[in-house]
Amino acid sequence: MSQAFDVAALAATYANKSPQDILKLAFEHFGDDLWISFSGAEDVVLVDMAWKLNKQVKVFSLDTGRLHPETYRFIDQVREQYNLPIEILSPDRAKLDPFVKDKGLFSFYKDGHGECCGIRKIEPLRRKLSTVSAWATGQRRDQSPGTRSQVAALEIDSAFSTAERTLYKFNPLAQMTSAEVWGYIRMLELPYNSLHERGFISIGCEPCTRPVLPNQHEREGRWWWEESTQKECGLHAGNLISKA
Repeated sequence: MSQAFDVAALAATYANKSPQDILKLAFEHFGDDLWISFSGAEDVVLVDMAWKLNKQVKVFSLDTGRLHPETYRFIDQVREQYNLPIEILSPDRAKLDPFVKDKGLFSFYKDGHGECCGIRKIEPLRRKLSTVSAWATGQRRDQSPGTRSQVAALEIDSAFSTAERTLYKFNPLAQMTSAEVWGYIRMLELPYNSLHERGFISIGCEPCTRPVLPNQHEREGRWWWEESTQKECGLHAGNLISKA
């Protein structure tokens, strides 16, 4: 990473820049130490843009063990289309097995999704991010008015930085709308999760995701039994911290 990296100043400067400009900035400062987080429709747009700037871009995806079959197929489609060795992150069996033995497979319907997400998603992600300096996500401000409306183009990751190490987080698609994302996908005929053809918009684990009705917001299909302003699994917990 080059030394001149003032996050606040750059965030202001790049607030209205294109996703490609934000990615160029990320690669300029972090090069091969920048990783792309991939899972959903936004992320295939992010991967496409990043790959066009750097054919050796590094990509990872979380496999919670509870994803839809269609999601696994989608991950493999992207792997093949871009010839990228997507790194799959899995839960630690030493933590997952006792949890499932004690609480079963659907405890989150009773006591919230926090503990399950912590084991299946947060711990593997923390393990990965402890080895890198920067990552980029497909977060958009219009994804969730309750938790993502203030997403910045770049920021210090308050959830995964430590006292010893600062982690930088880029959100190149922050300003893009759902319509713009899908316009990009259709225009370039990019692969997408076939669940989108069945009314799913925001897609996570199978037990925690459902289609949405007409005029419902996309995040209403996630953790629908919980309070709307808490609909983050912890991957982007900084969104909740910043609103506190």
